[in-house]
Amino acid sequence: MSDNRPIGIFDSGIGGLTVAHAIRKQLPMESLIYFGDTAHLPYGDKSEAAIQAYSVKIADFLHRQGCKLLVIACNSASSAAYELLKEYIRKIKIINVIDPMVNWVSQHYEGRQVGLIGTRRTIHSGIYARKLAETGRNITLRPLATPLLAPMIEEGFFNNRISHEIIAGYLSSPELHNIEALILGCTHYPLIRNEISAYYNGEVAILDSAEIVARTVAEYLAANNLLNHQTPAPDRFLVSDYTRAFELATRIFFGREVRLEKQTLWE
Repeated sequence: MSDNRPIGIFDSGIGGLTVAHAIRKQLPMESLIYFGDTAHLPYGDKSEAAIQAYSVKIADFLHRQGCKLLVIACNSASSAAYELLKEYIRKIKIINVIDPMVNWVSQHYEGRQVGLIGTRRTIHSGIYARKLAETGRNITLRPLATPLLAPMIEEGFFNNRISHEIIAGYLSSPELHNIEALILGCTHYPLIRNEISAYYNGEVAILDSAEIVARTVAEYLAANNLLNHQTPAPDRFLVSDYTRAFELATRIFFGREVRLEKQTLWE
């Protein structure tokens, strides 16, 4: 059997491209439809109600495009809207970026201290601490809100003096002292993974959800006979508002010229 329907992925901006790229590498025969809600980025400073409203609209659009699976490639949307979307769209599987990471950490870091950086929305929701507690594993989570990082990345400020100083300012916080691993609790953050690793001189494991989520997607599709074995349709990249940074990031990740489609859902 072969299922050539696309995989739908959405995020507030370019961050979810890290997840899309990992899925593309893991599943080269699948086609992707990516929606970057660039008109409303970043989600991390939005209210829960606003994030839910944006997420429902986007998820409904992707569902109507015939997607066989939906990936919420955003920690803020995963924490604020995942449960709602599961109830709203019941016909297809929805995978968020938090649960796969929690499962990974619970299996590999029992009895250890693990740091977490993310947007205010993700950190203040307490969702990582709550889900880790539900695993019953003895893991000490050390969370820190890092609200400047996502907009910094969206504006193209990474791998330079400005990003080095902002990253060092956050990572030197007492909240992150003595950690053995650091969860990148925002899908934008893999774009500065090398800078974060350099700050720690490689002595702290940097945990990126993109590859973990991609493996979760592959396992689900295989287990449910949803893999595509035919020539895949071209990937589609949609944005709610055109940004040059998104176009450049897409080209860097996928190694080719990418045509962006502007799709306004709120008119």
